[in-house]
Amino acid sequence: MSRNRFHGEGRIGPARPVGRDDRLFALAGRLTERDRRICRLLAEHRVLTTAQIADVDFDSLRKAQERLAVLYGLEVLDRFRLRSWSGTSPYHFTLGAAGAAVLAAERGVSVGELAWRRQSGAALATNRQLAHLVGCNGVFTRLIRAARSRPGCALDQWWSARRCAALWGEIVRPDAYGVWVDTGLRLPFCFEYDTASETLARLAKKLEGYARLAQAVGHPTWVLFAFPSPGREHAARRVLAHPGVPVATAVIGSDTAPDGPLWRPVGRGGPPRPMIDLGHPSRLLEADPPRR
Repeated sequence: MSRNRFHGEGRIGPARPVGRDDRLFALAGRLTERDRRICRLLAEHRVLTTAQIADVDFDSLRKAQERLAVLYGLEVLDRFRLRSWSGTSPYHFTLGAAGAAVLAAERGVSVGELAWRRQSGAALATNRQLAHLVGCNGVFTRLIRAARSRPGCALDQWWSARRCAALWGEIVRPDAYGVWVDTGLRLPFCFEYDTASETLARLAKKLEGYARLAQAVGHPTWVLFAFPSPGREHAARRVLAHPGVPVATAVIGSDTAPDGPLWRPVGRGGPPRPMIDLGHPSRLLEADPPRR
């Protein structure tokens, strides 16, 4: 007869099998609130790179790498790398089996109700929309990074495309929705992350949906378009004018600070302005309605 460590030091008795609830309880005790925040973000936004997670909640990339390696080892997170001919691609993290179980227990639901599947990471690795999803998420994680270093700033809301589709899918499907807070001002906005894969006519048609959304909720909301190059932005601005939809555009690279002086309202001249300085959308439409 051997000592059973699960019954305490010095106690002798029959071995008791360790069940799923025991393992989950033990794992939950090892997770920090930051770990749980990462799990919640991945449940909502599906995939984030190491650098994006570092932007959200770490003081350095190295510290993020160390903790994410631990969470991967615990199966809280899963990860994959893309093949790259130019060098090593970054790790892309998704929610792992243990992380999904912890979140489900936290919310009092089943893992299935989280819309999580073990194969989701592998499916994302081969998804043609992966670059679009990662690029869009990166804009928002850099907003969080900016807010962490500036008192009075916050990304108060960040909704995924899936959540937007669940709420407004019959009207319009933005890539994300956010609320940026800066020095007491709030800027709600719908976000479109452009990779130059859609025709200009398709971009223009999206504004019809945003006009219907404005009618449905009773007020206009800024629609912010991020473009990969000045040429693409210039071409798109010619078609992104609508009398009932306030639109602003910017060229955003992989490390551009999205809250900075980048944004140019369609239908107005002047230098680019910070995101928070776009102003109230209804006042813009009343003062200077853009022409089609």
